[in-house]
Order: sequence, then structure tokens, then C-alpha cells
Amino acid sequence: MGTHRIIIGLVALCCFCLPHLIEAKPFGVYHQQVFVDQSGHGNFTTIQKAIDSVPKDNSYWFFINVNAGLYREKIKIPSDKQFIVIIGAGKRITRVEWGDHNSIDKSPTFATEANNTVVKSITFANSYNFPSKGKVNKNPRKAAVAGFIGGDKSAFYSVGFAGIQDTLWDSGGRHYFHRCTIQGAVDFIFGSGQSIYQSCVIQVLAGHVLEGPGYITSQGRNKSEDTNGFVFINCLVFGTGTAFLGRPWRSYSRVIFYNSNLTNVVVPEGWNSSNYWEHENQLTFAEYGCFGSGSNTEKRVKWVKKLSESSVQSFADLSFINRDEWIQDLPIPA
Repeated sequence: MGTHRIIIGLVALCCFCLPHLIEAKPFGVYHQQVFVDQSGHGNFTTIQKAIDSVPKDNSYWFFINVNAGLYREKIKIPSDKQFIVIIGAGKRITRVEWGDHNSIDKSPTFATEANNTVVKSITFANSYNFPSKGKVNKNPRKAAVAGFIGGDKSAFYSVGFAGIQDTLWDSGGRHYFHRCTIQGAVDFIFGSGQSIYQSCVIQVLAGHVLEGPGYITSQGRNKSEDTNGFVFINCLVFGTGTAFLGRPWRSYSRVIFYNSNLTNVVVPEGWNSSNYWEHENQLTFAEYGCFGSGSNTEKRVKWVKKLSESSVQSFADLSFINRDEWIQDLPIPA
């Protein structure tokens, strides 16, 4: 009877504690995984069907493992399906491709509206006007989003985003991009996210589709008290043609390149104020510790920000997006 009471007590304790454990640390033994394979050797043949199988209001890490292959589909993670992890076989051999365009809202090949989305080792491409085997479709250039990231606390490791215009819509929330490759020509990293891009490759494709320079970033900070902004740390900027590091999408746009290799693809002026030329004093466009043939700042625009070392460090530190240490709680390492 004594042993029986102990077992009942332990079961009751576990039943009471389990929801709290899952809420606090939704990983470890509390997870499920499925496999996607086009040949039929997995649980699903498409990634979207695997996402559809995740329960609404999910509160534990749900792993979707995707085998190598070209997946011609559009993918969407709705806001009520948190804690999804998508892992491909490698960003060069697992590729998701679609070609919608015109509308930034409707065109994304991959879109996540959920918090706590993690993706690794896969490429999302918008094929509209994208160079293929050295050739470019000469259709009119239009918005054609490869990836939309709308939730908070989302991370991307060794993920590719390929497109020409508006490739990566870093819309809102705190995001971490590590060793990702982002390709495009016009405003190809844009949005109002509060994000760190660490050790990423930024490939300019302006030489394929434009007669003049392109634009790498178009950040959308609205007010001086807004905490968002794009910070590029230890990145490589290269490609064909030339490009500005950024132009504003909103009147308090903030973009910082830190300790990054800027090749001669970067135009000498560096930055463009576009339609916000009357608000140049409100823009925070800055470079610190950068190197390479395009890093010379002598001919930069006069209104570029000269940030102090302490100011730069407040952005270049992981705490810019990680004050509650959500990155440490992610279920897979970088």
C-alpha cells in the first residue's frame, strides 16, 4: 500500500507539472518528428502537408525533416502553430521553389506567421526573374518574395533565400540568421524586424537585371523609440554589378554593418535616402570595423551615422535580440 501511494503521488505530481514544464522549456523529450520525402519513403511527400499535421496551439518542438530534392510548393506556417523546426539535408540540395510575384503579401514561397520557428539547411527561392544557368527571364521586375518572417523568436541556420526583388521580408519580431545566404538585386532584405545576421553571405545580383546599382536593405523602423533594426556581423557582401548597402523603407530606418567584408560591389556613396531625403538626420545607417575593397568610407554620404564603439557594441551583441535568452533554449545548435 505504501508503494502504491508513492506511485499515485508521483503520477499526480507529473500530471500537475507537465504543462508547466512544456511551457517553460518546450523541447527535450517533449517533441515529435516526421519525415518528408518526395519519393514516398517518408510520412509526407510535401512540406506543407507535414506542417498541416502539426496540432493547433502546439506547445512542444515539432521536427519536420526534409530529404534532398527540389520541392515545387508554397509553404505557410500559421500563427497558431508555434515550435516548428524544419531541417533540410543541406541548403544546396534541399530547395523549395515557387514563382509568385506582384504582391509582397501573396508572393512568398515560404511564410511563417508563428513565433518560435526554426529552420536549418534548406533554401527557399522565388524563381520569378531569378537567373537560371546564367540566364535571366526578362519579364518586368516585380516584388517576388522568397521568405516572409513574421513571428517572434525565430532562427535560421544555413538557410538560403534566393530572389531578385524583395527576396527576404524580415517583417517583425526578433530573428537570428546564422550562416545564411541571401541573394537579390533590389531591396532584397527588407521589413521591420529586429534581427541579427551573423556570418551570412549577401550576394548582389544587380549585374544580371539592372543597368544601375541595386539596394541590399530597406529597413522599416517607424519611430525613434522603436527597438528594431538590421545588424550584420561578420558578413560577406559580394556579387555582380553594384549596390547601395541600403535605403530607408520608413523614416527611422536602422541598418548597421559590423566587422564585415564589403567588396567592390558596394557603391562609394554606400547609402541612399530615397524618398526620405528630408529625414536623413533620423536614419541610422552605419558601418564599423568593416574591410574589403568596398569598405572605404571617404566618399560615403555625409549623413551616414558615426557611431561610437560603445553604441555599436550595444547592437553587435547578441543581447540586441536575446535579452530573455530565447536563443539558448532553441532545440538545435547553430
